[in-house]
Amino acid sequence: MVKPPHIQPCVRPVVLTKSTMNQTNLSSFIWSVADLLRGDYKQSDYGKVILPFTVLRRLDCVLEGTKDAVLKEKEKRETAGLNPEPFLLKKSKQLFYNTSPLDMKTLMGDQDNIRENLYAYVQAFSPAVRDIFECFDFHTQVERLAKAGLLYLITEKFAGIDLHPETISNAQMGTVFEELIRKFAELSNETAGEHMSPRDVIRLMVNLLFIEDDDLLCKPGIVRSLYDPTVATGGMLSVAEEHLAELNPDARLVMYGQELNAESYAICKADMLIKGHDISNIILGNTLSNDGLIGKLFDYMLSNPPFGVEWKKIEAFIRKEFEQQGFNGRFGPGLPRVSDGSLLFLMHLISKMRPAKDGGSRFGIVLNGSPLFTGNAGSGESEIRRYVLENDLVEAIIGLPTDMFYNTGISTYIWILTNRKLEHRRGKVQLIDASAMWQKMRKSLGSKRKELSPEHIEGITRLFGECKEVYLDPETNKPISRKALASGVPAVPISRIFKNEDFGYHTITVERPLRDASGNIVKGTKGKLKGKVQPDANLRDTENVPLSEDIQAYFKREVLPHAPDAWIDHERTRVGYEIPFNRHFYVFKPPRDLAAIDADLKVVTDRILTMIGGLSK
Repeated sequence: MVKPPHIQPCVRPVVLTKSTMNQTNLSSFIWSVADLLRGDYKQSDYGKVILPFTVLRRLDCVLEGTKDAVLKEKEKRETAGLNPEPFLLKKSKQLFYNTSPLDMKTLMGDQDNIRENLYAYVQAFSPAVRDIFECFDFHTQVERLAKAGLLYLITEKFAGIDLHPETISNAQMGTVFEELIRKFAELSNETAGEHMSPRDVIRLMVNLLFIEDDDLLCKPGIVRSLYDPTVATGGMLSVAEEHLAELNPDARLVMYGQELNAESYAICKADMLIKGHDISNIILGNTLSNDGLIGKLFDYMLSNPPFGVEWKKIEAFIRKEFEQQGFNGRFGPGLPRVSDGSLLFLMHLISKMRPAKDGGSRFGIVLNGSPLFTGNAGSGESEIRRYVLENDLVEAIIGLPTDMFYNTGISTYIWILTNRKLEHRRGKVQLIDASAMWQKMRKSLGSKRKELSPEHIEGITRLFGECKEVYLDPETNKPISRKALASGVPAVPISRIFKNEDFGYHTITVERPLRDASGNIVKGTKGKLKGKVQPDANLRDTENVPLSEDIQAYFKREVLPHAPDAWIDHERTRVGYEIPFNRHFYVFKPPRDLAAIDADLKVVTDRILTMIGGLSK
């Protein structure tokens, strides 16, 4: 592992204030509920109880001051035969309400009917909040707790926690909730990756997303939209909001998301509700087969879609949109192989980009290595790469260290795309190799054994922001000057700049004549090949010619000297694109001197002979 190159950290140190300590104590207190669950619940299931009860108590406290007014308003409007909902929202002074005369403290007064009263209380929330508890599968947990004789004890425990906004602000409550989410993810390493992305990776992505817009985002009253089509528990939205709040406390980020997993969706929606956000923009469902935000366009987008997951279950729907809508739909450039749907999410995000004339968009997406190079010229993957490169949408691709995610140790890459590139980036792609920038975690979480320190995040962000080629001295880990680089000193590339067309190539089909047993060239006797030399399918070959090269010149130089009778079948020529990331950062290490290798071998063989000699005595 290495330190980032020549970077001074600019991240402010965290100061433990009284409010920070309150949050820590509160989180620990809520966590103590686990003591009651131990034995009846597995550790990995604690969150199924603690998270929904935390949300319930917070909402209970938030509505405490307006409860009487809401109940009176409900009676008044229903007596008048009117739909009470808009009036109740106004009276509650929130984006939700509860019409039950019960609250968590009054529930404690009837121990024998706690189960029925708790159901009645939850059902009295406005529809958007009921949806959260339904997706938490709260009913199942209530039944389970009641059966174990724990329901009253758990409810009593939470009823005793003061989560009133005057005690715990929305921001502090959000922090507590996120701490709990992370703790439960740690206890369930096998599924952590499905519920949340590592916070260090998110921070890096958010930095890359906003860095070129810092001046714009600091304007008073600025409002921007952010979308995550694989929102999970909402970690990316939360970190982006925190970042923007640091830049400009007066800025507002309107957040949107969609999530397939019901529990993750419930957590995300609850987290946003706790922080005082509108939760109507968080949608449950499969983003690819059932886009819940059709027609919506966004300023910024972030996504960490599942790696290498097949899309066979929704193949019919995707192919129908591709065939019927083409470029009017989301998947016009082409479709990747069914075994990996990562690039479907990339195209989905492109379809959500605001036109450049309206301000444009920028988004970041985490992908595995496959989308960089899988698929030959003309394949769906190649055509998608061709589309994003020929339309100058790719700003940068950053290679991350292995072992960065909870559920996989494979190499991963952050792609940054935009349709509003700055002048110095137009027609170019920046590749950054950050694979050596990491520190070992004190405790592994599933497959995650490495993390990015604040200094690493700052260093990678600066490399991206400066958009320059950077080579490091392998001994000092400091940038090498252009003059030294030109002189041929050893150097390790860390940031490289390429033209879009550098990744493109023509795949040409090279034919050679079919010959009979006597070695004579065979000519066709009918159809298109009548009178023409017939190609030998067994000798057919292909060559990839860089777009920057003339095909005929390449053919003359690379093929004809070895096969003078060959020709190109131009009807088969295809344009392809691939991004051989690792090749561009490969550093040749000369093999060891043969004498040194021989000396090592002699030491080993002498040791073996000595051991054999000892056995024969």
